[in-house]
Amino acid sequence: MHEDLASAVDAGFARTRRELEELVRIPSVSAPDFDAAEVRRCAEAVADIMRDSGVSRVRLLEIEGAHPAVYGEVEGPAGAPTVLLYAHHDVQPPGPAEEWDSAPFEATERDGRLYGRGVADDKAGVVLHAAAIRAFDGAVPVGLKLFIEGEEEVGSTNLDAFIDEYGDLLAADVVVIADSGNWKPGVPSLTTSLRGLVDCIVDVSTLDAAVHSGIFGGTVPDAITVLARIISSLHDDEGNVAISGLVSGEANDPGLTEAELRSQVGTVDGLELIGSDSLPSRMWRKPAVSVLALDAPPISQAINQIVPSARAKISLRIAPGQGSDEAMAALVAHLESAVPWGAQVTITPGAAGNPFEVDTGGAVTQVFAAALAEAYGADVVDVGVGGSIPIVSALHDAHPAASIVLNGVADNTSRIHGPNESVSLQDLRSGILAEAIALREGARALITGESLGQVGSQTLPNIATVDEVASMPILRPLVGMDKQEIIEQAEAIGTFETSILPDEDCCTLFVPKSPSTAVRAEEIAAYEEEMDVGEMVVAAVEAAELVEYHMPAV
Repeated sequence: MHEDLASAVDAGFARTRRELEELVRIPSVSAPDFDAAEVRRCAEAVADIMRDSGVSRVRLLEIEGAHPAVYGEVEGPAGAPTVLLYAHHDVQPPGPAEEWDSAPFEATERDGRLYGRGVADDKAGVVLHAAAIRAFDGAVPVGLKLFIEGEEEVGSTNLDAFIDEYGDLLAADVVVIADSGNWKPGVPSLTTSLRGLVDCIVDVSTLDAAVHSGIFGGTVPDAITVLARIISSLHDDEGNVAISGLVSGEANDPGLTEAELRSQVGTVDGLELIGSDSLPSRMWRKPAVSVLALDAPPISQAINQIVPSARAKISLRIAPGQGSDEAMAALVAHLESAVPWGAQVTITPGAAGNPFEVDTGGAVTQVFAAALAEAYGADVVDVGVGGSIPIVSALHDAHPAASIVLNGVADNTSRIHGPNESVSLQDLRSGILAEAIALREGARALITGESLGQVGSQTLPNIATVDEVASMPILRPLVGMDKQEIIEQAEAIGTFETSILPDEDCCTLFVPKSPSTAVRAEEIAAYEEEMDVGEMVVAAVEAAELVEYHMPAV
């Protein structure tokens, strides 16, 4: 159905792969104690890719003390909706080199997968956007903005400042976040929920200085033991999170088995899984707490002394429906209540990001689902994601009317954040094609907000006021025009054919161009009596595969 786009994606895929390999070679680790110049070098490389892909107004977005983001625009047809494409160019530290089967910052192909740090998370998202834009050969059917972040892997610590400074620049009708993944290789997915995140550092002190463990042992506790007892209080005997006041929920199970999970994470022999309820519920809709790091004397420097101080970084993933401020307060209160023996404890709050839940019934989501199914040749699976993407809730708060779609080309074998991170080259190709199809079909369906009817449904028309019509950028230019002006505007966009119903008082009908689609006014005749002057009716008719826009007859 979209052979031209498929051919363009295939023709440009060698270039796409080359760009991904070039980005992987840049160790753009955004964590402290790594070279910030490499993150900047990666931002500049991303900017070059965008310029070479036809993106204009490309520039680095910067605020003091933050890694740079990359921004650009592609002008669309007059009156077209605006889509913001998001990815991030920073990566996690590689970890021990000996745990990798190939150099982490040199992309290496094995069995149809490309290996390297950031190859899936999220430099694949960067090149996916660029390749989808190039597939249109300069005739993108929507207006585009690109925002490629440089601090996602450190919890987007300066995101509030970025939104304050550049929030208006990031306004859009639709936001596409290419930082999620597929259920399995070759099985496309749309992410329906994200967990949020809060973390903190716990400092424990028991003595002014270290003392002899033989002389004084048995009378005062060491700080590591105190810290261990605090940490042990975070779970109950089954491994469920024991912090009170946290939200939990249940997730639909798309069929994850214990054996599959063990294979994905690489459990050691005899390890028991923790928690209760289904595996997807534990991973997507229940809280999870982890100890990320410990500061204490290393074994190589251990001596016979009572250790006076120790600290740990604690991370709490929070379920959809939980506010990050509330969760942080619950975590801090629990830690403070678990301190044994009167030890001194200081808790320093760190990153905080809210969870997010996607409206899966919206027309935007339906178009992306159809595009994914066509590009992959497989049914789409709705999944939750246990991880957090702070930009999602931040953009939703800043621009609540925007529809948000989360997907990506990582999968359950990609091992993101671990050694031997990888991405399926075939899924990368399919993901590019899916995004291109979705941009085209989204424009054809004029889906720019929740006022629009769901594509393919047989529901009665939704009714929108003129004010609601005026809030949709694709339709705003049509408000107040007469019929002939409406027709000329629609035909100027070039994506739509138009038809006028026989009645002089009728409204204009916009129909997506398709060889198999006929304009059949009789199919909407039943809606005629329900139309009020000064109102727009939007309907999707499954029989004719139409999306109908009835503008006021003026």
